[in-house]
Amino acid sequence: MKRKFSDRANWRRILKKNYACIPMDEPYFRGFVTLYRIQDLRDPLWKEYNGKRMCLADKGYLWTQHYPRGEHFVVTTMFDHRGQVVQWYIDICKTQGLTDQQVPWFDDLYLDIVVLPTGETLLLDEDELEEALDDGHITPRDSAMAHRTAQRLLSLIRQKKFPYFDMSLKHRKLFLERLGWEGGNP
Repeated sequence: MKRKFSDRANWRRILKKNYACIPMDEPYFRGFVTLYRIQDLRDPLWKEYNGKRMCLADKGYLWTQHYPRGEHFVVTTMFDHRGQVVQWYIDICKTQGLTDQQVPWFDDLYLDIVVLPTGETLLLDEDELEEALDDGHITPRDSAMAHRTAQRLLSLIRQKKFPYFDMSLKHRKLFLERLGWEGGNP
């Protein structure tokens, strides 16, 4: 199982970035929201889904992450340099935590959900989850929890009751203004 950190301190592709972590304790969201703005990088990050090639990281791109307290998932929203959503990426995780420096992290359970702005929804890496189970990296209980979590989230998405799509747009605007990142480099 791989531990992933919100500040992506070891992401070699990135040459210059801004990072902020905001704790929230509101009725509609309890947890942490992080912002990661790419100012300069070695080369853009591209991904292909169903034959369509998409840029996920480039100069001016901003990623927000929602770490909801008590949940087994983390939602990353990737915005392009114009502020348009490129995709929502939902990592299913075993647990979440904070480093001593207050950087959120999660233990990745391999299974992921991608939602594109068109509404297309993809469940990814079921084979990686199965392989991790077969190799003894995770327990049958971990695997079952990952599947239950993914199915619950997919159901919410289908019913248009997944709050993180609107929340990511709202929080991007709110925190960019609060941090003074809107319309230029700090």
